[in-house]
Amino acid sequence: MLTHATSSTFVPFGRNRLLQSLAGGYLLVWLWSAWHPLYPHDWMMENLLVVVFVPVLIATYRRFPLSDLSYLCITLFMALHAIGAHYTYSNVPFGFALKDAFHLARNPFDRIVHFSFGLLLAYPARELFMRVAQTRGIWNFLLPVEIVLSLSGLFEIFESWAARLSAAELGNAYLGTQGDIWDAQKDMTVATLGAILTMVITAMVLARKAGKKSTA
Repeated sequence: MLTHATSSTFVPFGRNRLLQSLAGGYLLVWLWSAWHPLYPHDWMMENLLVVVFVPVLIATYRRFPLSDLSYLCITLFMALHAIGAHYTYSNVPFGFALKDAFHLARNPFDRIVHFSFGLLLAYPARELFMRVAQTRGIWNFLLPVEIVLSLSGLFEIFESWAARLSAAELGNAYLGTQGDIWDAQKDMTVATLGAILTMVITAMVLARKAGKKSTA
């Protein structure tokens, strides 16, 4: 069952079947991703943040566990990222299938992942703001969208400098613009739209729950 984790409801990892499944599933995807990636150096660059982020999640689990739903969202996004890192985003086969099916001008997998960044990580961000900064009201919904937009912009800056400092072929593979001069702006836009959608859904669910309580 998906739960909202607090210090009083902490469940050790050894007894949390959902987290065990998520960790095991992601490990399998990551190991597959590491097996003969299309561009090994690009795969290593894509995983720089992963080798920082995953240990942080592990280290903070006991003292600051997130909800099961947040861990589920994070794992789904990281799995998508692992797939993109294996093929490079512009060469993911599923993206080519979508390109052919919908007669698109480019492989859309990178757009899907950027949209998923906002869609899947806005909820964990909301939880962090509520628990750390103790935000209330409308700020619980605005700040997650703003942090997604900010992190998207920060990543695009990091990505551009990493590409400049790399060999031309590696830099192009890492950027994955596919000839679109507005690629960075579009990536930030779809990530923000994903975050807005998640916050709208969250607000609707909470409003529905509040309505049921008031009529009970």
